[in-house]
Amino acid sequence: MTTIHLIYGEPAVTALRQALEAAGRPDRVIALRDDLTVGPLRDIDVAGNPGVAQRAAFWERLGDAPPALAHDDCAALNALEADDSHVVIWHTHDAAHQLALRRVCYRLRDVPQRLNEVRLTADEISGPSAAARIEARLPDAAPISVLRITRLALEWQEAKFANGETRRWRDNTFTSGSFAELDALIVEDAVDGWQFAGRVAARVMAADNGLLVSDTLLLWRLRELAAAGQLQLRGETEMWRSLELNVPRATLSPA
Repeated sequence: MTTIHLIYGEPAVTALRQALEAAGRPDRVIALRDDLTVGPLRDIDVAGNPGVAQRAAFWERLGDAPPALAHDDCAALNALEADDSHVVIWHTHDAAHQLALRRVCYRLRDVPQRLNEVRLTADEISGPSAAARIEARLPDAAPISVLRITRLALEWQEAKFANGETRRWRDNTFTSGSFAELDALIVEDAVDGWQFAGRVAARVMAADNGLLVSDTLLLWRLRELAAAGQLQLRGETEMWRSLELNVPRATLSPA
């Protein structure tokens, strides 16, 4: 029986494919690209894909992310359900990986004997030696217990039902939030006067608050804040290189 490997994120997918090729393994790799930590989730697994259409519309609003990625992930999971191959889910402790793990467990909860996993650290899938590190972990694929699959599938259902705009992963628990929280972090972190937007974004992204955000999402929030009059932008608003921002403190309404 063949084996299908799933992992979230383009760099990790590339490293996993290189690892399998180096090991002489003809296994398939499915790339999961939809960042489930942001945007609507409700009905994402419902037949007819109404939730996927909502996520596609969300990514289209952001502009830089292809809206097809939500459809692609759904199509890949549909095909996975119709297959009978063993499945190995590779994941780190990051929020996007943990949500992808829970979604796969939910979709394959009726065939738990197919599900296996490899738990990775973030360092193992980054850098030029990622493929070699992953190749060394190939023998570590282990079955996921039925009890754990049931729990992870339930947690995925809870995340979908909450349907927050953002999802944090802290202390092994997901909590839902809003883009307003992210907006507040951006505004609070900005110093007086014009400054490079990328520096503000880097500080927000590095904050240890369980909220992992992409530069694409931050650029979108900057544009939304500028449209709402909460900050000013100058430069190319679709890229970081020359973009500057200014927060007119006197115009801010009290928190």
